[in-house]
Amino acid sequence: MNIIVKLEETTLFILGIYLFSLLNFEWWWFLVLILAPDVSMLGYLFGNKSGAFFYNVFHHKGITVLLYILGSYFKIEDLQLAGIVLLSHSAMDRIFGYGLKYEKGFKYTHLGEIGK
Repeated sequence: MNIIVKLEETTLFILGIYLFSLLNFEWWWFLVLILAPDVSMLGYLFGNKSGAFFYNVFHHKGITVLLYILGSYFKIEDLQLAGIVLLSHSAMDRIFGYGLKYEKGFKYTHLGEIGK
């Protein structure tokens, strides 16, 4: 099952790259912004509960899709970019085994415990 999840997430990452190519941004923007959602880990400075909340908001695929759809509907490329970056980043994280977080601690995710 793990290989299926990685293949699915790799496909979503490639989709993110393709969707980015349709926008009017230079490629270096993708490279710079791809790690930006990790700023959400600063929530862990205030404890596991707030850390998990902020991390999950910035890595939730439903939110990424909603941002992209709203950006497409209203023709706001910056909103589309935000959706694409969040989607690509969360797919990349899941390829490496980083899933949505539980309040128990950073290493406890919906994909299993990190480092096992």
